[in-house]
Amino acid sequence: MPSVHPPPSPNAAPELLYLLHGDPVDLAEALSGMRAADVAEALRDLHPDGASKVMAALPFDLAVQVFDEPELEGHRCAIVQQMNDQAAGPLIEAMSSDQQADLFRELPEANRARFLKLLAAPTREALRLLLAYPPETAAGIMTTEFVSMPTTWTVDRALKYISEVGRAKETVYAIYLLDPADGRLLQVVSLRDLMLAADRSQPVSEVGNKRVPLRVTPLTDREDVARLISKYNLLAVPVVDDTGRVLGIVTVDDVIDAIVREQTEDVQKFGGMEALDEPYTEITFGRMIRKRAGWLCALFLGEMLTATAMGHFEGEIAKAVVLSLFIPLIISSGGNSGSQATSLIIRALALREVRLGDWWRIAMRELPAGLALGLILGAIGIVRIVVWQKLGWYDYGTHWALVAGTVGGALVGVVTFGSLAGSMLPFLLKRLGFDPASASAPFVATLVDVTGLVIYFSVAFAILRGTLL
Repeated sequence: MPSVHPPPSPNAAPELLYLLHGDPVDLAEALSGMRAADVAEALRDLHPDGASKVMAALPFDLAVQVFDEPELEGHRCAIVQQMNDQAAGPLIEAMSSDQQADLFRELPEANRARFLKLLAAPTREALRLLLAYPPETAAGIMTTEFVSMPTTWTVDRALKYISEVGRAKETVYAIYLLDPADGRLLQVVSLRDLMLAADRSQPVSEVGNKRVPLRVTPLTDREDVARLISKYNLLAVPVVDDTGRVLGIVTVDDVIDAIVREQTEDVQKFGGMEALDEPYTEITFGRMIRKRAGWLCALFLGEMLTATAMGHFEGEIAKAVVLSLFIPLIISSGGNSGSQATSLIIRALALREVRLGDWWRIAMRELPAGLALGLILGAIGIVRIVVWQKLGWYDYGTHWALVAGTVGGALVGVVTFGSLAGSMLPFLLKRLGFDPASASAPFVATLVDVTGLVIYFSVAFAILRGTLL
């Protein structure tokens, strides 16, 4: 009897399209053997109409998992709008509440009512709660699907309850014990502790440790939630209101997704542009230009000050043309040192290694560091001029030693200023209420370019006055 080989699992959009237009049984069998994240990744490359047909062909449980995947963020909206109400309603209803909120944030205002009416009343209420909070807060990324129970329940009753409702919950590894009188959060017990309890008739409040549970408020920044989860190795952290009642939980996977988005935004800002709110390959040409043009224009206007500064020192440059050879060296060294310092401080602020009030301590640390780095670069600059002069590779003129001293002294001043300015700029932006990541490398470089020229020619005037100047 010949062996029957199942169709290969598709791993790209073209294969999905091929199977979609072939035998529906082959498509269903192939997709059932794939992981939800792989299907979601392939759907991103399909036209929304084709993606909606693939979603309709999926087994319902797998379709829900696929739609919950972060890989589909930014694509769910277009896909679900291609689906009919009979297919879209149950799918959205079965999604985790935090992903439902992300979907409705993506939907145009005009389409929200259409899909809201497809959902059960409790789901609509949960959605309204989540959508009331900004997406960068704990409540904005929490899920309302968690396991809770009164402290008076027995272990046996708790385990039976978890087996009944666990499939519909985001996680069952942490169980939240509530005051039976007013519903306040009193304790968190793990599923492991419940399962290992020797006496199944004892109250759940007597299982595990009795420490006050870790919690966050609805408006806690998602980065602070991530730090809390990382510090205490939590799988989830409860979000409680002013009365101590649990509104929802933030799970570790939600935090990872949120931090990936946050880090992406910071990296883009640090490159000297607005953060993109769509994947690079999918953002339209017009939006890409708008995101990049604003910062480039601002930086260009800043660089005009460099031309103004050079015009101010035009006389000095005409008298000592040799000084112009080192202008790129001087200003780039200052920009590089400033960018280094900015990167270090932005990261330290993000990790809460330093706080806003620590600016003076950082200044006292960066000042000697800048001096040391400036002395190193200054020494290298002087050695370079001496070697080129002695070996006859370039003639810097009769006063070459003074030129070498000018370059070395200017490098010390420019690198010191760059380090100090670069380290203070994130503190200044944070004090003014801006994201410290906006202190981008190009922004710091532009600032130091102008001041670097002033420092360079001031040092040159002090050393070369009476000789070249």
